[in-house]
Amino acid sequence: MPKLWNETIEEHRRAVRDAVLEVTAALVAEHGLRGVTMSRIAEGTGIGRATLYKYFPDVESIMTAWHERQITGHLQELAALRDRPGSAGERLTAALDAYPSIQLRRRGHDPEIGAVLHRGEHVAHAEQHLLRFISELLAEGAEAGEVRDDVSPDELAAYCLHALGAAGGLPSQAAARRLVRVTVDGLRPTS
Repeated sequence: MPKLWNETIEEHRRAVRDAVLEVTAALVAEHGLRGVTMSRIAEGTGIGRATLYKYFPDVESIMTAWHERQITGHLQELAALRDRPGSAGERLTAALDAYPSIQLRRRGHDPEIGAVLHRGEHVAHAEQHLLRFISELLAEGAEAGEVRDDVSPDELAAYCLHALGAAGGLPSQAAARRLVRVTVDGLRPTS
């Protein structure tokens, strides 16, 4: 097959997959996980059920794929902050400022959906990636004298993520910003 044909087919598959993920997420948000069927997803997406089953075996696998895409987007958002110009401390603070916003976006998960989405290897992999990511920024900050060096970067990364994980239960962005300030203050060098 010509290259253009293959690219067109791949674009079509990607578009169908994206549409399935979006329609499923919207249906689950509206009806709950148990209120969504493959038939309803196929109808909402405008494809046949047989076609839908070629992409995904069940609703749970669609939600897992949707969640993986969300996590990837969050990690890319944090990586962009890490890679921007500025000192290690500034970039670390920017990433830590953004993390509670991500936690607050999770607040809308119904407990049943959360149980389905947050089990699985993709979540554990993302958590390890995030710990490593924050630990590297902390090590860079310690080397530059902007972050305390009496505690290992790995321990400080765990401290940051656990502290800022509480942001998901806070009532507002302002409360989350205050929590970030307290967390960042705990990272300052002890002279």
